[in-house]
Amino acid sequence: MLAQQYVDMLSKKSVIRGLSEYAVARGKEIGYENVFDYTLGNPSVPVPDSFNESIIKLIGQKSSMDLHGYSQSLGIAEVRQAVADSLNRRFGMKYEMDHIFMASGAAGALAHAFRLVTVPGDEIITFAPFFPEYNPYVNLSGAVLKVVPPQTKDFQINFEEFEKMIGPKTMAVLVNTPNNPSGIVYTTETIKKLAQMLTDKSKEFGHTIYLISDEPYREIVYAGVDAPYVAKYYDATITCYSFSKSLSVPGERIGYVAINPACPDAKQMIVMCGQISRGIGHNCPSSIIQLAVAENLDITSDLSVYEKNMNILYDELKALGFTVVKPGGTFYIFPKALEDDAVAFCEKGKKYDFIGVPADSFGCPGYFRLAYCIETEKVERSLEALRKFVKETY
Repeated sequence: MLAQQYVDMLSKKSVIRGLSEYAVARGKEIGYENVFDYTLGNPSVPVPDSFNESIIKLIGQKSSMDLHGYSQSLGIAEVRQAVADSLNRRFGMKYEMDHIFMASGAAGALAHAFRLVTVPGDEIITFAPFFPEYNPYVNLSGAVLKVVPPQTKDFQINFEEFEKMIGPKTMAVLVNTPNNPSGIVYTTETIKKLAQMLTDKSKEFGHTIYLISDEPYREIVYAGVDAPYVAKYYDATITCYSFSKSLSVPGERIGYVAINPACPDAKQMIVMCGQISRGIGHNCPSSIIQLAVAENLDITSDLSVYEKNMNILYDELKALGFTVVKPGGTFYIFPKALEDDAVAFCEKGKKYDFIGVPADSFGCPGYFRLAYCIETEKVERSLEALRKFVKETY
């Protein structure tokens, strides 16, 4: 007999992936350059030259076993130390190697984080709008995901609703800043307020409430935006990071878990990650990629094109009458649709080969997401299609 929960998931496939597949198929009909595909958050800027140079150098210098053999269960020791050193330099922290676990991207890091601090039936709270894959990530771990409704005026945390939802079964709170899909960055004021609430509620309920910070967009922050390092403000923080966006290497599936040194049992939790890996089939990310990222920790791809694309789209959306909060980072923008039903809105956009993602599955019905990690030239050409769509339909 097949596992029914996964059979059921076949009818609930990712909306993002489904629309991306539609855009690709449409591109085969009319040329993909004529499809304004804003569906998939796949980085569009090249990998830094230094990253490729590191791989070439490593191939010439390291043995086949070093490059292609299994790493240690927690990751290559020198890589973990390099990650700790980089975080300390950049954010004034006190990480040691023993606070770092190398993982298969942010998804792999989150899979470990959830299992570190929950048992089946425990609750994890996150805030809408949120990445839809949090549902299977959390719920298939045995924990239960609860979602705080959005505060649409600015997409900061809706603390009034959060206060109603947090309870004795809450073992962790999951934040994503800079945020997918809104592009909003939680302010220092927001993070401080959240930290104080978690401190107070931990005392009230008699157990630590962990803060899991999902940070794959950490390096994509726009000029002048307040972007605090979350772990500086709350001791029991588990940071989950991916190099997918900073180095434009999503296909390499590389990231890490970093546990705040001030968190009780931090080092034991990292050792536990190695045991969790045994149960979820995750053992040892690619050795050569671990070594390559260790040489490029303070380097990013040229991410400036994302802010340029954002400004082009933001100005046009405002001019056309959309309600939209200006992003502070990522490569997403999150306007309110021009009708209550964002699914219908996005379906109508297909007629103009303008493909966005309705936000019902992001916990924010009536909004839609545009992933502007595409060439600026294509962003500019898409504006005429958007104008025509709005004029003829609304």
